[in-house]
Amino acid sequence: MRRVLTTLMILLVVVVAGLTALVLLVNPNDFRAYMVRQVETRSGYQLNLDGPLRWHVWPQLSILSGRMSLTAPGASQPLVRAENMRLDVALMPLLSHQLQVKQVMLKGAVVQLTPATEAVRGQDAPVGPKDNSLPDVAEDRGWSFDIASLQVADSLLVFQRANDELITVRDIRLEMDQDRQHKGTLDFSGRITRDQQDTSLSFSADIDGSDYPHSLTANLTKLNWQMQGADLPTQGISGQGSMQAQWLEDEKKLSFSNLKLTANDSAVAGDASVVLADKPEWLFNLQFDKLDLDNLLSQGAPENNNGTSQQAQSQSTQPRPVIADSNQQSPYSALKGYQAMLNLKANQVLWRGMNFTNVTGNLSNQAGLLTVSALQGELGGGKMSLPGTLDARKDTPQADFQPKIDNIEIGTILKAFDYPIQLSGKLSLAGDFSGSKIDADDFRRHWQGNAHIELLNSRAEGLNFQQLVQQAVERSTNVQAMENLDTATTLDKTSVDLELDNGQLTMSNMDGQSSLLAVTGGGTLDLVKEQGDMQFNVRVTDGWKGDSKLVETLKKTAVPLRVYGPWQQLSYSLQVDQVLRKQLQDEMKRRLNDWAERNQESQGGKDVKKLLDKL
Repeated sequence: MRRVLTTLMILLVVVVAGLTALVLLVNPNDFRAYMVRQVETRSGYQLNLDGPLRWHVWPQLSILSGRMSLTAPGASQPLVRAENMRLDVALMPLLSHQLQVKQVMLKGAVVQLTPATEAVRGQDAPVGPKDNSLPDVAEDRGWSFDIASLQVADSLLVFQRANDELITVRDIRLEMDQDRQHKGTLDFSGRITRDQQDTSLSFSADIDGSDYPHSLTANLTKLNWQMQGADLPTQGISGQGSMQAQWLEDEKKLSFSNLKLTANDSAVAGDASVVLADKPEWLFNLQFDKLDLDNLLSQGAPENNNGTSQQAQSQSTQPRPVIADSNQQSPYSALKGYQAMLNLKANQVLWRGMNFTNVTGNLSNQAGLLTVSALQGELGGGKMSLPGTLDARKDTPQADFQPKIDNIEIGTILKAFDYPIQLSGKLSLAGDFSGSKIDADDFRRHWQGNAHIELLNSRAEGLNFQQLVQQAVERSTNVQAMENLDTATTLDKTSVDLELDNGQLTMSNMDGQSSLLAVTGGGTLDLVKEQGDMQFNVRVTDGWKGDSKLVETLKKTAVPLRVYGPWQQLSYSLQVDQVLRKQLQDEMKRRLNDWAERNQESQGGKDVKKLLDKL
């Protein structure tokens, strides 16, 4: 045992002595010009090292530098800047005064991918042919650098394409390794800041760069992300996932396959791609097992007339600060900057408390013209379709949609959009509406359009039309009504035409039928002030007891009924006395006219006839 320890001590002394001699004999600054020359030869970039280079011998033999920068040819700003750089080097090549870098580490780096850091071709630089049919040689393949390992810590990335908004990635931690076949691993974490929102992102990837720069593939695993900030739910949005990514240099195309992502309670699979042209061209094919929009999309909390927050928009969110800006962009202006196609399928979609199933959609954007050729799903045994267009190419957007609803419970829709109307029944609707902003509150205030509605088995709580008419008749005649304790108006089938104009909803050609009632009429509803004024003609066709002739008359007589005021405190006006008085007058005229016809030769008959003509 003593011999082993003695041998190890001797080896340790030799290594320490060798390293000490190496540090004394080899000056790292001798490699400065070599490193600058190699970087420029291989990439064309200019490497600048501030301050002297120095050795660091433990635990890894390394060369340390001060501030460094890397600048593209002709660029006005450096592409990479770092507070310090560490080069881990191999020991044996140094004995022959050769530098072999095993790993590069940058700390406090700032990477700028902006127009100011892009390479600029000189005016006298030769221009190669656009089409090159010659086969690639070995030197044209693989990574553009021969470093086995790269580490970046506590760094910053600033990305900007053309005149787009800056995207900042902070707290970058990156570790990348590659082998001789140009296959490697990558571990990344960072925090993206944009539009008062922070996105934390981390992933691991297996990378194949054997055909770089023509193509580059990566298999991303352990993908984790979280978004927090303005216009997002208080708990934020977080998820995990995996995907395979591929970059094709000749086509400038980035594609994603085997995409599997989660976001809060939602899960999506599918594939996507983007061609990075002047206006990027996106293509999405997505399948959702569950898409909970209520848990993902930001919803404000406007107050209604009673000062209470509306139900479907009461989710607490962090608001975006209001910034005064005379050059504010019009809504949906971002649509002008790209083209996209989206094909989606979803087993379940939750939106404003409504649970849709079997949802399918086909959407396209052509530089500001969004076309929803198909967007449909099932809800509670019924179906809903919402095709339309949104034209954002001008300063004022124009949206046109043609909703179609078939046999969906109307109470579910009224509750989802915060209308305090106690109405139930199976709704069918076909309409055409237009506006400038796709938003529930903007719809009730500023949209225009028309629709035809049919309701089956409707029930309107609060007022029983049959009971109102029968009670008023009982007070004026000897006719009695059958006891009815129901406080709602029920109709088997109702149809009505609607016209919407900036918050004013006009209802016309109303026709409702049941075994007890026949209702016609129309009126207006103010969707903003939540009040209305409706005129009905109510004919009670059953439920009478008493004088048979009067009952038969009442069954054929439509009684005017006016319902008006705030939706939650309605008032009514019923004109039964006027109707009964007119019925008596008409009956008296009829009988007098019959008598005058029978006695038309007598003077009395002639006098009665003259009197009737004057009435």
